[in-house]
Amino acid sequence: MEAISLKAQELFTIGGFPFTNGFFMTLVVSALLIVFSFVMREKISLIPGKLQGALEMGMEWLLDVMHATLGSVQAAEKYFPLIATIFIFILCSNVLGIFPGVGSIHLGETPLFRSPAADLNFTLAFAIISVVMTNILGAFAVGILPHISKFINFKNPIKFFIGILEMVSELAKIISLSFRLFGNVFAGEVLLTIVAFLAPYFIPLPFLFLELFVGLIQAFLFAMLTLVSISLHTAVHEH
Repeated sequence: MEAISLKAQELFTIGGFPFTNGFFMTLVVSALLIVFSFVMREKISLIPGKLQGALEMGMEWLLDVMHATLGSVQAAEKYFPLIATIFIFILCSNVLGIFPGVGSIHLGETPLFRSPAADLNFTLAFAIISVVMTNILGAFAVGILPHISKFINFKNPIKFFIGILEMVSELAKIISLSFRLFGNVFAGEVLLTIVAFLAPYFIPLPFLFLELFVGLIQAFLFAMLTLVSISLHTAVHEH
């Protein structure tokens, strides 16, 4: 049975920087998305084909969800690049993470590929990006000083205490976002590894479809939680 490691395994070191299989898979996902973007840009036409039509339908659906949450078409279009990037990247990472060969192709004794979201460094990085960007967008929307006053306010003891709670809340978001995504994806990897060992061939197929669904849901949840955070931080500006 394949050994199950809680952390991403190191493939090699470059200038003292450990190059892990999780990081390598992240680069693979990034490269595939970049290549796909350039190819699609060259094939965009006024009369869309099946793939372009499907992508446009997905974009319209996501914009509708954002519009319903933010209450404004302009706001939905403004924050669409961030939310769409988070959703697409995490979704593709989760889907490619269960492809055949991931975990079974080795470099020496170490698996060459590992689902990016099964590495806590990946999910923590996305969580930090989410929280930092939502605060930056909030500062631009309502003003830097009004936004900072949510966290640092010496007008009276109550507002000062509420500011402390707000800061703790933002730190808790980082922990919650990173560990929720990591826990679900890593648990899925463990499940598939055990099922494949105990009952190979066609038995793991239902579990593969289950993990595809879980990967979709987790990507959607991460993006929607970021969207809700944007809505809260920009509420004064939008209303």
